[in-house]
Amino acid sequence: MRIAWAFTGAGHLLLESVEELEKMAKKHEITVMLSRASEEVLKMYGLYERVANVTGGYYREMALESDQEFSFPITGRLSMGRYDLLIVSPTTSNTIAKIVNGIADTLVTNAVAQAGKGKIKTLIVPVDMEVGDIETVLPSKLELESCENCEPCQAAAACPQDAIIPGTEIKLLKCIGCGNCQGACPFNAVSEGKIITIRMRELDVENTHKLVHLEGVSIIKHPEDIKSHN
Repeated sequence: MRIAWAFTGAGHLLLESVEELEKMAKKHEITVMLSRASEEVLKMYGLYERVANVTGGYYREMALESDQEFSFPITGRLSMGRYDLLIVSPTTSNTIAKIVNGIADTLVTNAVAQAGKGKIKTLIVPVDMEVGDIETVLPSKLELESCENCEPCQAAAACPQDAIIPGTEIKLLKCIGCGNCQGACPFNAVSEGKIITIRMRELDVENTHKLVHLEGVSIIKHPEDIKSHN
């Protein structure tokens, strides 16, 4: 199969999406499409290189929104029916709100619109499925209650991106999730993969449910369920 896989800026279900992408890339030609936000978030979680490693070659490109400008030329392949399937996983509430309202002003929302025109099946894995609390994983975080304000800060010295402000925070837009800081801090003041609970907004869940009215679009609860729908 020839598949287009689009990432949005969600951290929830991100690792699971990358793992499923890696499995499918062994059997299929996959073009990866990254929104501007997903490019940043994949780096924060240390997953960008894993995604990049499954790409390379014609119809195995990694298309960045930052390179596609405003016309998103690569999505023209979808309108021409050049793919067998479009997967959007994970999908933020912002992206879903645009999709259900017919807005196609980003690489990912345009890809969904063009897939509809090309009669290509689209699978969407939303992060907002039901009202209530869910557990999600954070990228690297400076735990101030554990920080001893060392001078010099060993965690900051170990960071290749200069992303740590000692005793204050980690600049996530610089962070590439390498984990060097976590191993360097003698007081375990840098956490990675911390689980927190967040609450889904009713508005976002309502928008997710509207996806069922879109022709050719199916909602998938978890990335690991994608293989049973393709």
